[in-house]
Amino acid sequence: MSDSRGRAWPFRAWMAASLLALVLVCSLSLGLGASHLALGRVWGICWECARSLCTGQGLPTDPDHTIVLQIRLVRVVLACLVGAALALSGTIMQALFQNPMADPYLLGISAGASLGAVAAMTMGIEFTAGGMGATSVLAFVGALAIAAVVYALSVHSGRVHTGTLLLTGIALGSLVASLTSLMIILHDRDVHGVLFWLMGGLTGRRWIHVAALLPQVVLCAGVGIALSRTLNVLLMGDEQASNLGVNVGSLKKLLLALASLSAAGAVAVSGLIGFVGLIVPHLCRLWVGSDHRRLIPLSLVVGALLLVGADAAARVVVAPSELPLGIITSALGCPFFLYLLRRHGPRGM
Repeated sequence: MSDSRGRAWPFRAWMAASLLALVLVCSLSLGLGASHLALGRVWGICWECARSLCTGQGLPTDPDHTIVLQIRLVRVVLACLVGAALALSGTIMQALFQNPMADPYLLGISAGASLGAVAAMTMGIEFTAGGMGATSVLAFVGALAIAAVVYALSVHSGRVHTGTLLLTGIALGSLVASLTSLMIILHDRDVHGVLFWLMGGLTGRRWIHVAALLPQVVLCAGVGIALSRTLNVLLMGDEQASNLGVNVGSLKKLLLALASLSAAGAVAVSGLIGFVGLIVPHLCRLWVGSDHRRLIPLSLVVGALLLVGADAAARVVVAPSELPLGIITSALGCPFFLYLLRRHGPRGM
């Protein structure tokens, strides 16, 4: 797709606005909690931390610094990574299936990832492969398996229809959710903790979780951006893409693995968080169009922004208690999904 100057400036404006909004929301989130901190105080703590690191001095150890740097900052960084990963997965899936309704949560792919992750947690499976722990590896295997089955069952005469796609994803997602529940019952290990994890959230996460997810997000984002031009060609249709020299079969397998890895990484550290991959690509597409050279970078930022905001809301809506993060995103995503289903569903079914 051509890149005109008329669309380049709006993209830069949206990107700058999204980045500024992300910084502001992250700053506000760092101040929220049982011990409320003003925005100026949060910025002061961040500045003091940066200065200490640059000068080689130790970090301050007063209560405010400990709360921000050791507890809340981990959560904010992880929310950014999970939101970006889910948004990237949704963007790639919508291009892969050429369908505006594609989303890792709706298609059962997140459920497949949760099955793998729960298997690792309840059975006590521990190993490391490719720098990933057992939870991440089995989450990826589960996500990839469900994605492959959904894709295979949804293709008819070379086309993926909206109705078949959604029904297949919902059916397989329900089956996998039942298997996950059965696994939890059969392996009676901290049932409450696993169930709370399945509802999605970032409570109790540590820097080790950031270290586990960060390489996956960087890898998936880098490959996604590198493939952005090819994704634009894929939107023209399989036949046209083949005529332009694209190996469509290999590309689709790569995209399926990429979207699954991105979603699985998020699920492995945060549990089931739905609809981020559905909402974010649609909003960004309205703002900057369908060119993936713009769409993917903006989706990464807006996905991070959405999840940081949702996590902040989860902490303050019923304070001092906390809502599972998945409840907040579902409350946002369900009306959006029904709107899209009414708009796009009849033409695709």
